[in-house]
Parts: sequence; structure tokens; C-alpha cells
Amino acid sequence: MKKNNNKILLVDNEPDIALAFKIGLEDNGFVVDAFNDPLEALSSFKDDFYDLLLLDIKMPNMNGIEFYQQMKEIDKKVKICFITASEMHYYEEIRNEIFPILGVRRLIRKPIKMDDLVEDLREELKSIDYNTNTNNKYN
Repeated sequence: MKKNNNKILLVDNEPDIALAFKIGLEDNGFVVDAFNDPLEALSSFKDDFYDLLLLDIKMPNMNGIEFYQQMKEIDKKVKICFITASEMHYYEEIRNEIFPILGVRRLIRKPIKMDDLVEDLREELKSIDYNTNTNNKYN
């Protein structure tokens, strides 16, 4: 498998899902650090190291949105995709009101086929990062 050298920080409190995503993404050329505890992931996070965060929204101790906000204080360039097993309508308000403010474009529903996840992540990695644009009205 051709390596693409994109580094992903994956945080999902369900160990089986985190492991399955890690293996599947690595089989598709990504470099993945997976954590089940957002606080542990936070303590291991390095500025300008990861290209993308793949975060579950609903986690104990710290939800994915809180985690992302702390990561953006450390690394303003890192991109984000949220994942959730919850019904999408549950997050409608967050998607419509909070995500635009944070510069988030992608919420992925679990379960997902690995090919679809890989495609979503590649699209996000290719997208223009509006968070680093100083003219962005959300900064």
C-alpha cells in the first residue's frame, strides 16, 4: 500500500472502533495514533504534527468538541472530522450553529465502510483550510 504520510490523531472511547479504524486507515496509507481517552490524547498532542483529527463527539471526561477547541489553541492548522454513532438529527443544532463557527465541515456517522471513511478523510485533507485564513470571519 502506498503511504500518503498524512498523520491522523484518532480519539474514540470505544476501543474496538478505535482499533478497527486505526488498522483500516493504516492499510490505506495513513499514519494513525489512536487513543481511547481524550485526556491522554491531549497530553500527547504535538503542535504541527498531525494533519487531521478524527474525533468521536460523545466521550466521557471531555467531549470531542471540547477536545477540538483545546487542540486548536495548540495547532491552528490541524483539520477535523467528527464521528458519531448517534442519530444525525441529535446534532443538527451543533452542525448548523457551532460547526461553522469552529470551521468544521464534516460529521461522519458510524458505522461507516472503510472505503467511505478513507474517501471522506482524503477530501477533508485536500480542502482549503479556512481556519488559517486571517480574513475568516469565524477567527
